[in-house]
Amino acid sequence: MDSAFEPTVRNLVEDKSLKWIYVGGKGGVGKTTTSSSLAVLLSQTRKNVLIISTDPAHNLSDAFDQKFGPKPVLVNGFDNLHAMEIDPTVDAEKFNLPEIAGLIDDEQATKNFLSEIVSAVPGIDEAMSFAELVNHVEKDNYDIVVFDTAPTGHTLKLLNFPALLEKGLEKLVALKTKFQGILSQFSGLLGGNATDSFDKIFGNMEQLKKTAERVNEQMKDPSKTTFVAVCIPEFLSMYETDRLIQELAKYNIDIHNIVINQVLFPDDHCRMCISRHKMQKKYLEQIYEMYDDFHITVQPLQEEEVRGNEKLKNFGQLLLTAKEVPQLPQKLN
Repeated sequence: MDSAFEPTVRNLVEDKSLKWIYVGGKGGVGKTTTSSSLAVLLSQTRKNVLIISTDPAHNLSDAFDQKFGPKPVLVNGFDNLHAMEIDPTVDAEKFNLPEIAGLIDDEQATKNFLSEIVSAVPGIDEAMSFAELVNHVEKDNYDIVVFDTAPTGHTLKLLNFPALLEKGLEKLVALKTKFQGILSQFSGLLGGNATDSFDKIFGNMEQLKKTAERVNEQMKDPSKTTFVAVCIPEFLSMYETDRLIQELAKYNIDIHNIVINQVLFPDDHCRMCISRHKMQKKYLEQIYEMYDDFHITVQPLQEEEVRGNEKLKNFGQLLLTAKEVPQLPQKLN
């Protein structure tokens, strides 16, 4: 293989200009193991690293064998690696809705108001949550951030979140017009506070939209942002990987690394392994043919769960080790 496309993730670890690395793919292919191990590797070359899970089925806590939540926590055994797990949904506080709820003293009305926006603009909850997350992360000035993303469909929604926030603003304008009479009544009773509260909501959305535009610009800068596709050598996983790569191309977002997990290196003694390897080999060859200008890293199937710092470090070292596509034992060729 051309040395320009070394079959490891060394190109990511050594690229000091990168600010965001997204790790994505089909559920169950080892995204969290890969992203966690990559974050461990980066902690050896960067001053301040953050890994974030945006997957509703959080696995970071399991990978590091440590409980994480919505705020960055220092990972045990490290002095420069932090982790957090966020819930990619929106709540009333993202819109400053409690102010309106306080004025009309109707919690259900607040929920209905939020529900109208979310139902009218599918994906707006993830978009707003992500914009808020970016604001938070930027304040802490991390050297590099690794995103352990949700399965492909959710990830692709995030790529469109500037447009989603635009739609959210349009919906807010429509709702403001719809409820103008009610707001005017409360303004008369409460000195204009109701209208002011709505304006704050609108202003918050405008600010998030500006964040979205800034994020969109950084996501399309290949010197700052890249994706890593994780897959296993099976049809559905390959299909998801191709879909992800094609969609990223549409959004002009860089991707030049693929990690192929759970690859069997059979010996003479495992008949089932040999049989399964024949199937895997077909898809491995297809991936190499389709993406000959990518860094393709082959990861052997691990004998045990990759859980805890030491196993993540070992897995990370494998990500830095070039491996050839495994061959069948000679006597079976």
